[in-house]
Amino acid sequence: MWIAEKSRSRQEPEPAAQLGQVTLPEDPAGVYLDGERRNLPVFAPGGYVWRPSRGRQVLVIKTGAGGALPCVAGERCSDQWELEEGEVLLHSGKAVLHLRADGTVNITGSLTVNGQPVMTAG
Repeated sequence: MWIAEKSRSRQEPEPAAQLGQVTLPEDPAGVYLDGERRNLPVFAPGGYVWRPSRGRQVLVIKTGAGGALPCVAGERCSDQWELEEGEVLLHSGKAVLHLRADGTVNITGSLTVNGQPVMTAG
């Protein structure tokens, strides 16, 4: 009888990845999954430095033994940007850098080179 009850009360293992909402936009970050998790390291592709924005949906991957070391792997891509296959877009507030598949580079916002203004928005 005890064995039958024990097998019925088994909990499903946590998924290896979950979507959550950023509560602390730092590195390490805070993310609400099934409860708030804090001190999650933030990862990005090589050469990028990124801080998730509060309230944004992010992917949390659970690493380590039994998923004991979760980390923030990325933010859900917004469909507000019209990108063609293979294009890259970096944005932060009003600044946008769009690398187009045809070789065009579009810059929105003010541009400085070595601290000297080259182009201003407006």
